[in-house]
Amino acid sequence: MSKPSPEAFEQGRGMDAHNEVMRDIRAEKSETYDPHEPTRVWVDEDNTPDGVKQSLTIILNTGGCRWARAGGCTMCGYVAESVEGGSVAHEALMDQIQVCLDHEAENADEPADLIKIYTSGSFLDEREVPAETRRAIAETFADRERIVVESLPDFVEADRVSDFTEVGLETDVAVGLETATDRVRRDCVNKYFEFADFEEACAEARSVGAGVKAYLLLKPPFLAEPEAATDMIDSIERCAGVEGCHTVSMNPCNVQRYTMVDELFFEGGYRPPWLWTVAHVLEATADVDAIVVSDPVGHGSERGAHNCGECDDRVQTAIKDFDLRQDPSVFDQVSCECEATWEYVMDAETSYNMPLVR
Repeated sequence: MSKPSPEAFEQGRGMDAHNEVMRDIRAEKSETYDPHEPTRVWVDEDNTPDGVKQSLTIILNTGGCRWARAGGCTMCGYVAESVEGGSVAHEALMDQIQVCLDHEAENADEPADLIKIYTSGSFLDEREVPAETRRAIAETFADRERIVVESLPDFVEADRVSDFTEVGLETDVAVGLETATDRVRRDCVNKYFEFADFEEACAEARSVGAGVKAYLLLKPPFLAEPEAATDMIDSIERCAGVEGCHTVSMNPCNVQRYTMVDELFFEGGYRPPWLWTVAHVLEATADVDAIVVSDPVGHGSERGAHNCGECDDRVQTAIKDFDLRQDPSVFDQVSCECEATWEYVMDAETSYNMPLVR
């Protein structure tokens, strides 16, 4: 099967300008990171096909996303937190896993049923996480119930995914699709693959008994608020219709350092989505044949999804409640005067006058 690759899109494919700008922005980074320490780790709860489970989320510190080093996505600054040099040794990655296990032992009453592992790019890319490390991680967590690993679709191959299913883990591949609309993914996100490649990745995962969790991006740059909401509703519905995709995670865009979104934000050309938009999309897609969740990063802050500041925490609580219960009536319990402003934005904002309200 012929698959797209980051290298094929670095030059001459209409993405050169985005990539050149992104490389210049990322060159401003000066921080360094310890290859023996994970980027982040925390204990939480997540909704799964088997119900709500306690989860251990791990963000491994790797050599960074291959596509991001070419230029990469307009909104993603995670590569800036990566180890310099392009690779991290197996032993160092396993040291990171041990740090995460120690964190879990200190902060959870019992081992989590669900393990979620992310990197700044693709866990299934063997340039980031070697096959030896992938198999060792599968063995480390073989006594848990379920694992989620993140990957771009071109690295989703049956033999890589089966390392987890063969040790008895219910396995999900989290794919950073961002949107089901190819034009938006290419022109607003600067991502190189198409929706058809996501469908192929679902089939590849399904062939070894794994499922897929689609990660979507609410309000990439260059979309007005109503355009972003419409695109997200359509994307959730299309993802839910793909066999094997049982969960859709809507991620409201936040403003990360060393990104094109950060540059636009600084110049007054970008506002993160309203939390009312998150609630609106969740209500509109509550009846699709998939679990739909959202966890707005940095909610209530200027750089994250926010409303007026007065109601942000209440709306965020309703969103979290919806994630666990999948009941849209939770949004009937929250209201604020700023909802009228949001409704005006949804009616009047266009790509020619955005952001209409900061």
